Amino acid sequence: MCLGVPGKVLETWDDDTGMKMGRVSFGGIVKEVCLATTPEAGVDDYVVVHVGFAISVLDEEEAQRVFGYLEEMGELAELEIAEGGEPAGETP
Repeated sequence: MCLGVPGKVLETWDDDTGMKMGRVSFGGIVKEVCLATTPEAGVDDYVVVHVGFAISVLDEEEAQRVFGYLEEMGELAELEIAEGGEPAGETP
């Protein structure tokens, strides 16, 4: 199943090509995300992210509600990949 996951924008910048990028926190897990399709998104805003691209901006209340549902469904496991490529908390 493909899901868009809500996250909070921590930082934004333009990359070398001028594309708007950002660091987004998903319940403490921080990922680099393309914000080009949500140019209105700024620091402390919440965005819905699908495959590394922010696809919409939403308010904090809705973001927290959706994040809670995803946690209940166990759909957040792919966000918990540690730096070594292994799921967080697991060893090779």
